[in-house]
Amino acid sequence: MTDFTMKTDAEGVATITWDVPEKSMNVLSFEGLQTLNDLVDDALADEAVKGIIITSGKADFAAGMDLNVLATLKEAGAEAVFDGIMKMHGVLRKIERAGMDAKTNKGGKPVAAVLPGTALGIGLEIPLACHRVFAADNPKAKIGLPEILVGIFPGAGGTTRVARKMGAMAASPFLLEGKLSDPAKAKAAGLIDEVSADPMADARAWVLSAGDADILKPWDAKGYKMPGGAPYHPAGFMTFVGASAMVNGKTKGVYPAAKALLSAVYEGALVPFDTALKIEARWFTSVIMNPSSSAMIRSLFINKQALEKGAVRPADVADQRVKKVGVLGAGMMGAGIALVSAQAGIEVVLLDRDQAAADKGKAYSADYAAKGVSRRKITQDKADAMLERITATTDYNDLAGCDLIVEAVFEDPKIKAEVTAQVEAVIGEDCIFATNTSTLPISDLAKASKRPEQFIGIHFFSPVEKMMLVEIIKGKETGDRAVAKALDFVRQIRKTPIVVNDARFFYANRCIIPYINEGIRMVKEGVSPALIENAAKMVGMPLGPLQLVDETSIDLGAKIARATRAAMGDAYPDGAVDEVIFWMEEQGRLGRKAKAGFYDYDEKGKRQGLSEVVKAQYPQAEDQPDLVDVQHRLLFVQSLEAVRALEDGVLMDIREGDVGAILGWGFAPWSGGPLSWLDMLGSEYAAERCDQLVEAYGDRFACPNLLREMAAKGQSFYGRFAPEKSAA
Repeated sequence: MTDFTMKTDAEGVATITWDVPEKSMNVLSFEGLQTLNDLVDDALADEAVKGIIITSGKADFAAGMDLNVLATLKEAGAEAVFDGIMKMHGVLRKIERAGMDAKTNKGGKPVAAVLPGTALGIGLEIPLACHRVFAADNPKAKIGLPEILVGIFPGAGGTTRVARKMGAMAASPFLLEGKLSDPAKAKAAGLIDEVSADPMADARAWVLSAGDADILKPWDAKGYKMPGGAPYHPAGFMTFVGASAMVNGKTKGVYPAAKALLSAVYEGALVPFDTALKIEARWFTSVIMNPSSSAMIRSLFINKQALEKGAVRPADVADQRVKKVGVLGAGMMGAGIALVSAQAGIEVVLLDRDQAAADKGKAYSADYAAKGVSRRKITQDKADAMLERITATTDYNDLAGCDLIVEAVFEDPKIKAEVTAQVEAVIGEDCIFATNTSTLPISDLAKASKRPEQFIGIHFFSPVEKMMLVEIIKGKETGDRAVAKALDFVRQIRKTPIVVNDARFFYANRCIIPYINEGIRMVKEGVSPALIENAAKMVGMPLGPLQLVDETSIDLGAKIARATRAAMGDAYPDGAVDEVIFWMEEQGRLGRKAKAGFYDYDEKGKRQGLSEVVKAQYPQAEDQPDLVDVQHRLLFVQSLEAVRALEDGVLMDIREGDVGAILGWGFAPWSGGPLSWLDMLGSEYAAERCDQLVEAYGDRFACPNLLREMAAKGQSFYGRFAPEKSAA
């Protein structure tokens, strides 16, 4: 079987159907592209064919390019990438010109695309080359070009066609933000042409009636002018100046794809269309050959999908999807967990000590649903049904029948132990008990359980409904069924899981706390707070360490510091950090919630700038460090902790280390994650840089034995530890 087949009806409409065997979604390979090319040739050469419809044999049109194809091209070098992209341009340009005379622009055959459902990436670039795009009236379908989100940009003509079709300004949300739309919104924006209850019938009627003027693309017509103005048009000039400022402001120069995309649009707008396609191909090749794109694709697409599909799930455990979940504690975390569970169709029992607190927790979901209804993201009927799934209560007996409990009470081992005992008195013997904790060891908490093999940690990040990562923590006695239950639950609520072994701070906090501490340590040293914060953002961190601690609250940092000092004794390494944290706590500068922290805030809690009070307490040194030194301190202190987590067996899969870092706390997504970043640097250089940082700043930068060994052998993390490609 081939990916594309063609049938021609009695009236001369040739229908090319895309249906990749043994795939749930169509993806394009070069073999498929060649088949499509040959079928288009046959249809254009056949005098009996009046026009062509390109559609899908599946419920959706296409998910995009087969990324393994791009990986293979990259291995062959830049010339192979460029030639491969130009081959795509050739096929799509053939569809677009459809046999019309080069001089008169007449004599071509109309080509329509019919999208039964979702069309992403190359799955939209092929329709964009057609003369008219018909989408089914399917509100669940998503249409767009999300490539920028995984470190590349639309390189099969999508960038050039969308920019010329809509103008740079209107195209920017679709190209630079990867915005996805349902068919109605895609039509309203001008991305597609028609939304139809019977798109095949409408497309067929259009193909049989279309004339020369209907199939000539604007950019091929004489006198074409770019909507909104080309770069040297007064309006266009301002658009591109603004776009450049916006891209650099948002990316800080560390995401090569965004800059390359803007360059392709700018340069392409100054030349004829076919030359613009070559320019797009050159910039796309540049991005593909950049290690950032490979790392982002690997972490944010291939590895993320693998984890979501159960790459680390115990294989011999039957389906453990949750039917009824009990959420203990209706505070911010518990309310968020109840919300996402109810959204997933799971029955929820939301329990707290008093009814008012439980009702307030349910009201969080009600407010969220009301906003969704007002923004037309959800119907009132669906909102009502979601809320009916949540029972707010104080009665532990209501937990009967739950197959999963998620405890989200106060971070106190005694309180958690009491709750565990009360719950286990009423739940069934098969019910899995999960504790949502960010710091307390799971194995210790499991001592309060009668069934420690059914006790597991599920660490949600706040706010639950927005954060995509969930950290699942195995205690010493946690069994496979508990792991499978947690993973299946996370899949139900449409989040990305990582599974780690129990240790102090697990994985995420183990890495993020040193990042915060390094920023605070630099304040104590007299490094300019503005330099610290901007260095972090310029290397791709979403928040500087000082802003991050303000957001999470300084008193929480002080509490963690005291607990860690008590646990570690003389080995505790962060006395210099504590001095600053405890002073801030004494001053009542507890962060955003207190409207005073490392930053100042107005009455509404809006940041006003870095605090002069803090600067006065910790004066800035006359000699400030180099930007790269500050950046390396901030990234290495996280990355080395990730290596130690792998070395200690806390991390069991390097994919989880990188995906978890990006989704959990925003580790420089352009790098693909901390282990990918060290691979970019090279283990030999990374080990050498560790030694330099130790000499300058202390033993917290000591090179882990694993990294030292890899440096001696010339190894990389993904060369040594990556699972087989088939697993991804």
